[in-house]
Amino acid sequence: LASDGSYITGLWIEGQKYYMNGVMGRPFEEKELPIFKMTANWLERYFAGQKPPPQELTLKPEGSEFAKKIWNMLAEIPYGESRSYGDLAREYKEKYSVDKMSARAVGNAVGHNPISIIIPCHRVIGSKSQLTGYAAGVEIKRFLLNLENCPFS
Repeated sequence: LASDGSYITGLWIEGQKYYMNGVMGRPFEEKELPIFKMTANWLERYFAGQKPPPQELTLKPEGSEFAKKIWNMLAEIPYGESRSYGDLAREYKEKYSVDKMSARAVGNAVGHNPISIIIPCHRVIGSKSQLTGYAAGVEIKRFLLNLENCPFS
């Protein structure tokens, strides 16, 4: 976990690509921060099969404005459901009134999400419901989707 003292700025799984990517400045090393305790509680409930919403926590991922918009869209994907990269591209086009949006651009933003699990990038799968890449590895993605009883092929 990383924090600026008030907000969660990062959550990575051991061995994950892009570790600490986008974290601005020096993260707090204070392990007893209230936000860390709240996040630990959130994660405990998540792994116990409960459905805590990302909005319970104060999150502040660092990235481009485009990436932040994509990450906000990820946070709206309900527990146990998934979206394809194409679904997100279409949703982005409609929501932000743009002419074009590629699934590849969406995928790049999804892949660089600095707050894994809480901002649920694992819920994004391929267009035919297949598992696709995940910065922490496809086996971790499979585990998280199975935990949520989220269908995929």
